[in-house]
Amino acid sequence: MNKMYDYVVVGGGIVGVSTAWQLQSRFPDKSILLIEKESGFSCHQTGHNSGVIHAGVYYAPGSLKAEFCKAGVEATTAFCAKHDIPVENCGKLLVATSELEVERMQALFDRCHQNGLDVELLDQHQLKQREPNIVGLGAIFVSTTSIVNYRQVTEKMAQEFADAGGVISLETEVRGLVEHDDKVVISTHSKGQPVNFDSQFIVVCSGLMADRMTRMMGIDTDFQIIPYRGEYYRLPAKYNDIVNHLIYPIPDPDLPFLGVHLTRMIDGSVTVGPNAVQGWKREGYGKINISLRDVLDMLGFAGFWKVSAKHLKTGLIETKNSWWKPGYLKLVNKYCPKIKVEDLQPYPAGIRAQAVLSDGTLVHDFLFAESARSLHVCNAPSPAATSAIPIGGYICDKIMKKQGIEQAESPAEQVAETA
Repeated sequence: MNKMYDYVVVGGGIVGVSTAWQLQSRFPDKSILLIEKESGFSCHQTGHNSGVIHAGVYYAPGSLKAEFCKAGVEATTAFCAKHDIPVENCGKLLVATSELEVERMQALFDRCHQNGLDVELLDQHQLKQREPNIVGLGAIFVSTTSIVNYRQVTEKMAQEFADAGGVISLETEVRGLVEHDDKVVISTHSKGQPVNFDSQFIVVCSGLMADRMTRMMGIDTDFQIIPYRGEYYRLPAKYNDIVNHLIYPIPDPDLPFLGVHLTRMIDGSVTVGPNAVQGWKREGYGKINISLRDVLDMLGFAGFWKVSAKHLKTGLIETKNSWWKPGYLKLVNKYCPKIKVEDLQPYPAGIRAQAVLSDGTLVHDFLFAESARSLHVCNAPSPAATSAIPIGGYICDKIMKKQGIEQAESPAEQVAETA
């Protein structure tokens, strides 16, 4: 007979771990299992991002992204303070280097005020005073942006989950999901052996595999995950003080990517990136990565062709710059001319799990799917790491509403009260 749990959470990234921790905190008497196919936590998107605690500059007012991000800054900072996790509040500058970017900068500045953010508009002289090595026509200064190691945050949440009575099963890959009237049967391959679990309810936070998990459950959806590689470089140690803040370009509002930026990391180093190139393997972090299954999935999906055609020019330029360092460097030199080609040292790439609809629309906000006994996080775009605590709370609220359970105080609220 299969082991029965009240809840099973699939996915050991920061969103899945946050959800499991908050479920266990709300329901200390319930049995909750967290499943992760890797040997540790945050092995994919969480562990391959820039480590930025975003303030919420870019997101449409009233969107889940905007609401989650604003709440996430406070919750993440409070969680880190409570658990002695290092956070550096270095602030961020969004630098405009052309007249078009100045126009976009003003629109972003207005959006910041709509989202209730405390920001400052800098002219060329004020920018140079703050950042002697950066050039531009102006900038937006965001004081509330910070940096952190999200792997460390995720591991601490997992520890909190386990300490509260939660069960963790690493190296456990889900191979099948069957929903019955009274339970969900979860077929897995765990440490080389087939192991099945039963659950009253499951939450799936599977990132790059989100579409495959919904199909496995038989849920009819209109999206597919398209992987985009974000490639980084690290600067030599002599450039650890090249900037005082995080330096971002003014992004193209039609794309969900923020552009190549200079990021001060929590370990003191500075990275350059990421770009956004088409990925041909969902979990391919090397330079050349191809998965036949992943490629065939994309080629057979109408949305892939439509979104690729719409952004063909951008995609070709990004691909060229991926292989030609001077082209990549040009994206940085427009605001930091001091950096040379030889300064771009290797650094691990990341993969963005981008949900795309069948009509070619890029999903910019959070996307959920559900059945009677399951809830799936289908798209958790940046700032998902920043927003992981409020996202987890939101998921818990949705589950409780589905099951008709009275609301309880969330761990995020408890942390805020005690920090």
